[in-house]
Amino acid sequence: MIERRTLLAAGAALPALSACATTGGDIRASMPPLPHDPHSYAKPEEARVLHVSLDLRADFERKALSGVCRLTIAARDDAREIVLDSKGLSIGSVSGNGRELPFTIGENTEELGAPLTIQLNGAREIAIAYESAPNADALQWLTPEQTASGKPFLFSQGQAILTRTWAPTQDSPGIRQTYDVRLVVPEGLKAVMSAEMLTPDGEPAEGGRAFRFRMRNPVPIYLMSLAVGDLAFGSVGPRTGVWAEPSVLERGLYECADMEAMVRAAEALYGPYRWGRYDVLILPPSFPYGGMENPRLTFLTPTFLAGDRSLVSLIAHELAHSWSGNLVTNAVWADSWLNEGFTTYFEGRITEALYGVERANMQNVLAWAEIQQAVREAPADAQRLHLVGERNAEENNSAIVYEKGALFLRTIERIMGRARFDAYLRSYFDRYAFQPMTTQQFLADFRERGVRGDAALEAQLQLDAWAYEPSLPSNAEEPHAETFNQVDHFVRDFLSGSPPAAAPWENWGTYERQRYLQTLPRELTPAQMNALETAFGLNALGNNEVLFNWLELVVANRYEPGVASLESFLTRQGRGKFIRPLYRALMAEDAWGRDLARRIYARARPGYHNLVSGAVDRILAG
Repeated sequence: MIERRTLLAAGAALPALSACATTGGDIRASMPPLPHDPHSYAKPEEARVLHVSLDLRADFERKALSGVCRLTIAARDDAREIVLDSKGLSIGSVSGNGRELPFTIGENTEELGAPLTIQLNGAREIAIAYESAPNADALQWLTPEQTASGKPFLFSQGQAILTRTWAPTQDSPGIRQTYDVRLVVPEGLKAVMSAEMLTPDGEPAEGGRAFRFRMRNPVPIYLMSLAVGDLAFGSVGPRTGVWAEPSVLERGLYECADMEAMVRAAEALYGPYRWGRYDVLILPPSFPYGGMENPRLTFLTPTFLAGDRSLVSLIAHELAHSWSGNLVTNAVWADSWLNEGFTTYFEGRITEALYGVERANMQNVLAWAEIQQAVREAPADAQRLHLVGERNAEENNSAIVYEKGALFLRTIERIMGRARFDAYLRSYFDRYAFQPMTTQQFLADFRERGVRGDAALEAQLQLDAWAYEPSLPSNAEEPHAETFNQVDHFVRDFLSGSPPAAAPWENWGTYERQRYLQTLPRELTPAQMNALETAFGLNALGNNEVLFNWLELVVANRYEPGVASLESFLTRQGRGKFIRPLYRALMAEDAWGRDLARRIYARARPGYHNLVSGAVDRILAG
């Protein structure tokens, strides 16, 4: 338990709420109605959070964030309480209007945590003294041995519903909130956040230095993120740059050289970038995702550092989220395709603008193969863009949410014409900026402003079939990339007995190499596996996307010469996209694969984020 007296003292030092906070008032005048969110305890139709103000201290020894959270609230005039989301938080006290407020913490569930219900007694600004748990799902506290700099590191990961494990607020994507933060960290470390940095060098504070941040734009609270470590900064352009541990910074700057051009290309398509700066933070290898689109400061995995800028589509994707996801956000997680499908489509347009049509075509062909696999293997409910049925907020089939969603938008573009569709999308981002969105709302808006009563166009588009039905509608067209014709030719030659070295592997980029490995049969002879490894040096690849495709073949063929590379790959990074499928494939084997999975996991688990280790726990238990 936290000591209540200490937390109240911390609250006394908290500065006044930022000017960007909106004064609490009647909710009917301040914010529109929201759909029911099954992944939040909040009752936003009665009372909702408008602004979050945090004064926190990062304690690396105890693995805890502690301090005070002040909330500005909009509520109905007759509202007696506000319900917040919390998970594992230790609450010391709640106060408002100069007096303590009664509160209760309801029943806890593994996924949602527990409702924190506070009696308002007329208050529209409340202060909560609290502390996070050492095992908070959103926070990863890394030891010096787990970092490149040899110093401790902390980062948060809020999506989808994990912010509730380090800040008591309403953790629903439809409830947009502004925020300001004062964060005290140990001397010698630097704090960064997904917000405007007000004190670049920090301020003297007891036990360390205090850093202040402010987010003026209302955001879904899963995008409020922080990181603390030995961090250095390098500029890419006038509004873009890279944060990383000092020994990683130069590699990051090289890979991110096109960021400023990407921002300009994105703005040319769908309007101004509205967040001020666009910087990226390259995190230690345990970061569970490829990237996280936190406003102003995208968090990136170091697995994209291929040394040849071959994986920079990841940056284009996260940048595109500054419009689709951050600017216009899915109101509930069942509609996450509105974030990821739109963003994947937008990523392709940025790629095409900077690197050419053929590169975008190759991305689309690889994506088509993922969609086909999902349609073959996933249950019908998981094949719809608007997801139905009870499911974990983290559960979605990425091939559907990302790739089918993008294919839907490319289909609209093909049928109605690019210029007309671009004009609609530009209008869409402008009209719904800083607002939540649902599938039903999007389709209604598109019918009104895009289709405009054209019955023939409506019939061609099959909008409801795309959004609400499984599989693919009949108007889906398989994409093609001329470059892949040559790749497929070399695959056929190899399977007919020609040496793999005949293929121009050294001249191929990432997508050609992926196509080659993905097109090979899953069952190969030992001689064929040896020939591939000898010709291309696959066990030592530096490109993690291509290496992953090779390791899938290693597992499928029980290829012993590749086991050391597999073990290294699973222990030196924790990106869920790579980790989960490989453990799943190992556990689908007989004793050879299962024993190998358990042996590797025993070493690797301490370095994985909670999101990944929890998933792998379930894979190995199943």
